[in-house]
Amino acid sequence: SGVAWDESHHCRLLAGLVPDQFQMCWRNLELMHSIVQAASETKSICQKTFAGMRWNCSSIRRAPSLGPDLLKGTRESAFVHALAAAAVAHSIAQACASGSLPLCSCGSVPSEVPGPDFRWGGCGDNLRYGLQLGAAFADGPLKSSKLGTQAVRAMNAHNNAAGRQVLSESLDTKCKCHGVSGSCSVKTCWKGLPSLGEIASELKAKYLAAVRVSHRRVGHGRQLKPTETGIGPVKETDLVYLINSPDYCMPSVPLGSLGTQDRECNKTSAGSDGCDLMCCGRGYNTYTEEVVERCHCKYHWCCYVVCKRCRRLVERYVCK
Repeated sequence: SGVAWDESHHCRLLAGLVPDQFQMCWRNLELMHSIVQAASETKSICQKTFAGMRWNCSSIRRAPSLGPDLLKGTRESAFVHALAAAAVAHSIAQACASGSLPLCSCGSVPSEVPGPDFRWGGCGDNLRYGLQLGAAFADGPLKSSKLGTQAVRAMNAHNNAAGRQVLSESLDTKCKCHGVSGSCSVKTCWKGLPSLGEIASELKAKYLAAVRVSHRRVGHGRQLKPTETGIGPVKETDLVYLINSPDYCMPSVPLGSLGTQDRECNKTSAGSDGCDLMCCGRGYNTYTEEVVERCHCKYHWCCYVVCKRCRRLVERYVCK
């Protein structure tokens, strides 16, 4: 992340690029700050989004050397591909609006007629440019027969597109007020994207409702079709997967499961972060530790705060 990205040979610093991505880096060095930022955000936001679940996205730390949980067509792989594809487009779209990319600028003025209480202005996120360049980079590996079976590549292509579609549908009107004493008599509005964390939350809901599919011959080609009967065609914003995931309870190198031993759990929760579900019925150990924190803070005019340091005992619950 500290690289200047002002010399073509910097592209060689990134491991795991396929030829198309390397060529894009070579020709569009100015994009690489945004792409590297998107990769970093994908890693941190994925782990944050799944922090309270058995699969907590920790395997993404090994990227670009992905494990079986992200290579074999699981719903976890579906989520990561969708989030990564959305993240690249999101990062580029916002970089355009911030003025940090020389080849693009603000998004175009919306075609819809503004309301009586606002006018179009400001600098909207350039979603169109972000989607175009983001797809060119994120979909590069899909052309390589070395990276997964035809079915896995078709699944990844669908989930990449689904991530970008969820991003597109999240574009919303944002406004800034003008007027005497903040009266908001006039508003300037533009189209902007939410945080990537909000996109991840939407994609997590898609992950929980993901559709299992198979890559079947239809006519002269192959398509992803739901394996269960009675389910309609796959929607463009559905996440799809090919194989069921392990339960992630016990470590398994072939399955890409790290297990949940030594994971912290919430004794009072009935959800996925609760000790019953997180520990897979194995039980948990209770530890008591002393925490030092600021307390009894007082504000002094002008302008500083003085706090005391308090010690308290907290209980932690860790899976056996």
